[in-house]
Amino acid sequence: MSNAARIVTTLDSLLTKEASLILYGRASIALGFENPPEATLHSMDVDALLTTSHESAFAEVPEFWVAQEKLNQILDDEGLYMTHIFPADLVFLRRQWESEILPVLRPPLKFLRLFRPATIDLILTKMMRGNDEQDMQDVDFMIRHDRITQQQIEDAFRDAVIPDVVELRDAYALAKPTVLALAQKAAADGFSLPRR
Repeated sequence: MSNAARIVTTLDSLLTKEASLILYGRASIALGFENPPEATLHSMDVDALLTTSHESAFAEVPEFWVAQEKLNQILDDEGLYMTHIFPADLVFLRRQWESEILPVLRPPLKFLRLFRPATIDLILTKMMRGNDEQDMQDVDFMIRHDRITQQQIEDAFRDAVIPDVVELRDAYALAKPTVLALAQKAAADGFSLPRR
């Protein structure tokens, strides 16, 4: 079982009412893609996006926040946690991203409903630390897995909403040529996934 699966399964066991989470980061790759890279299975946390609609839903399920706190206490000895729930307007995403979220069906859960942004949006989120090597490895995997073309990436760049923060804009500018180069290379390789 991946660390992300362990975290969401534990959280689910602490809930008695339905709650939804939109995952991003490595947890969204570990749980939301077939045959994810080994490194994503060992990520120590789960990141989620908070939208205006989810914020009001969470307000109706205050036990979610209690369960999240308990989860972090239970898994503390293993170094696993879920603390990063970011407002979506602080994350690189396309304007229409929320209308294109996808269900995450693994692992099976009772109360927790998991979703992830479309792959093209997850690629944008991976640009928030510039051309960070780990993030770019994840981008390469997603481009190859879903056969994302250079044109799709260029379209996403035009639709992306980038927060008006100097460091984030710099990171975005730094990552753009790397992401485009990865798309070009993946297409030249026939989108074959690298051997592990």
